[in-house]
Amino acid sequence: MIQEKKKAFNNFAVAKGLRSTRQRDIILDTFLSTNQHISVEELYLKIKSGNQGIGQATVYRTLKLFTEAGLAREILLNDGQTRYEHVIAGEHHDHLVCTGCNAIIEFEDETIEKLQKDIAARQGFHMRSHKLEIYGLCIKCRH
Repeated sequence: MIQEKKKAFNNFAVAKGLRSTRQRDIILDTFLSTNQHISVEELYLKIKSGNQGIGQATVYRTLKLFTEAGLAREILLNDGQTRYEHVIAGEHHDHLVCTGCNAIIEFEDETIEKLQKDIAARQGFHMRSHKLEIYGLCIKCRH
């Protein structure tokens, strides 16, 4: 799957007229190796130790490109911090976001998915994508 994502990003970059760079490849490899919702700063810290030539602004711009290419999805938290997660073809999930500790809990619910499609259809709306984020307090922060 990682090789497919790399190929998809390279095809996207070529179509946009972007040249291939070692820095972008390192950022992509590091991002794809994470299994969490990660901020620009967190990804930068993972990369920085072995790659002094990559700055935080480069990581930010590259994550924006990954989002544009459909490889990443942004989640904006109440603290103003944007997190990024992998986009996996054919998979969809929604999020519960704790406003206390910023924990992100993923969930899937067929009833919610059907309801959203039904609402769009009743309005004559063709839905291409959607995201549902519910904000509140997780069980740890409520106690």
